[in-house]
Amino acid sequence: MTKNNLLSEKLNYTGISQTPTHLHLCSYNPEGVHDCNGKDIDEIIPHLQPNSINWIQIHGLQNTETVQKVCQHFGIDFLVTQDILNADHLTKIEEHENYNVIILKQLTAEKDNNYLSQQLCIIQGENFLLTFVEKETEMLNEIHTALEKNVLKIRNRQTDFLLSVILNSVMTSFMSIISDLEDELEDMEGRLLSSNPAEMPGIEEIQQYRRIFRLIKKSILPLKEHINKLLHSDNTLLHKSNRPFFNDVNDHLQFVLQTLEGCRDMISALVDLYLSNNDQRMNGIMKQLTIVSTIFIPLTFLAGIWGMNFSWMPELNWKYGYLFAWILMLVTGTAVYLLFRRKKWY
Repeated sequence: MTKNNLLSEKLNYTGISQTPTHLHLCSYNPEGVHDCNGKDIDEIIPHLQPNSINWIQIHGLQNTETVQKVCQHFGIDFLVTQDILNADHLTKIEEHENYNVIILKQLTAEKDNNYLSQQLCIIQGENFLLTFVEKETEMLNEIHTALEKNVLKIRNRQTDFLLSVILNSVMTSFMSIISDLEDELEDMEGRLLSSNPAEMPGIEEIQQYRRIFRLIKKSILPLKEHINKLLHSDNTLLHKSNRPFFNDVNDHLQFVLQTLEGCRDMISALVDLYLSNNDQRMNGIMKQLTIVSTIFIPLTFLAGIWGMNFSWMPELNWKYGYLFAWILMLVTGTAVYLLFRRKKWY
C-alpha cells in the first residue's frame, strides 16, 4: 500500500537492487582529473575541489542514510531525496533555485531478450553534479574515460555540458534498443510471411515484443514534454553556449519517439498478420475436411441404398455383388476427387 510521503521523515529505498552503497568522486578542470572512492560523503568531502567541477557518482541506494547525507551536504530538498530513493518514480525534470533535478529510466539488456529498467537521478548544480544509480552502469564509465581524454574539451566546460553528455548517452542507449527492436520485428514479419510453418512465431513471442515496447514507451515518452520545457526555460544553470548540445539530445529523443511509433504500428500489423495466418490455417483444415466429407457423400448414399431391408435386391444374391460395390465406390470417390483437382479446389 502506498503511503503519503509527507507524513513521515523516514527514508526508504523502494527498489530491488542489492548493490552496496558506495561513492566515486571525479573532480576535473582544464588541467586534469582527480578521482576518489569512498563509502560515505565524509570520506569524499576532503577531496572536493572548489575550483573544479565535482562529479559524485552514488552507486547503490540501499544505505538511505548515506544518500541523505550526500543530499544534505549539497542542500538538496528532502522531497527530492525521497524521489531519488523511490525506484518507481515517474520521469521528470525539475528546476530549483540552485540546482536542476532529472529523474529518468535507463534500460539494460538481460537474458531471454528482456530489459531491466533502473532509475537514474541527476542533480546539477553550479560546480557539482550528482548521479544516483541503483547499480553499476557501463555508461558512466565511458563518460569518465571521455573526461580523462578531454574529448570535445569537456573539462573546459560547465556542469550543464556534462549533464547533456549523460542525457545523450541515455538517448543513445534507447536508440540502440529501439533500432534492435525494429530489426527484430522486421525479421518476425518475414517469418510470419514464410511458407514454412516451423519458422512462424507464436503469439507469445509477439506479446513479448509488445511488453518491451510498453516498457520503452513508459520510460521515454514523459521526457518529450520535460525536455521541451527545459529547453525553453530561462534556467541560469544552462548556459547559452551549451544549449546546442541539449538540442542534440532532443533530436535523439525525437528519433526514438518516431521509431517507437513505427514499432507500435508494426506490432499491431504483426498481430493482424498472425491472426490472418491462423484463419488461413483453419480455412485450409476446414477445406480438407469438407473435401473428404464431399467424397464420402456419394459413397454413403450407395451404402445407404444397399443397407435397406427390402426382400428383393438382386445385388445381394449376385456372385460379384460385393466386388462390384467396392469398384463402384472407388470409381465414384476417384471421380469426385479428380473433379475437385480439375477445378483447382484442392
